[in-house]
Amino acid sequence: MRRAVAELVGTAFLVAAVVGSGIAAQRLSPEDTGLQLLENSLATGAVLVALILALQPVSASFNPVVTLVERVLGRVDTATAAVLVVSQVAGGLVGVVVANLMFDLDAVSISTHDRGGSGQLLGEVVATLGLVLVVFGALRSPRIETVAFAVGGYITAAYWFTSSTSFANPAVTVARMLSDTFAGIAPASVLPFVAMQLIGGGVGAALVLLLHATPAAATAVPLEESP
Repeated sequence: MRRAVAELVGTAFLVAAVVGSGIAAQRLSPEDTGLQLLENSLATGAVLVALILALQPVSASFNPVVTLVERVLGRVDTATAAVLVVSQVAGGLVGVVVANLMFDLDAVSISTHDRGGSGQLLGEVVATLGLVLVVFGALRSPRIETVAFAVGGYITAAYWFTSSTSFANPAVTVARMLSDTFAGIAPASVLPFVAMQLIGGGVGAALVLLLHATPAAATAVPLEESP
């Protein structure tokens, strides 16, 4: 239960930060899309570092792809993975509603921001593949806080070097559909994005298995640990 609550709360704050900072950026820098993206990416990277550091002793994946890769690697069982994924999706929905309300918008507004095309879809594969490599590679470090800084730094950078601005998270993608703002994504674009994220996660899991023969638990504190 504690792990599920941690995933729900963490994903809710993550989505609130992504959507909320996008709305703030849009209002503060209405004529400069590049500056809006910079503001949005810095806020997202910073909140990821904070949330992972705070919740890592309980559970700090905040991403169904990461949880599914954990299942593939045997770090969690199927039932636990299912509960955590549901909690992540639910947390994302809570977060987007809260973000909308904080900025005096309707609790739910369906996004009209179409995202797609082969370039952006490839960008989601690359973004998610890279995220999986960073997460499970950083877990090999003897200093567990390395994961938080590695993930926060990677996502901040991936906002810029991927054509899709690095959603790399099915729970966040679904939630962002419910905000017709800077960070939103149109419903028709959600399924292709999620499909590419799952492909990227699968390739990432294969690379982790190839590159790291020794389980992470043998060299570092697990990503999810129930105290």
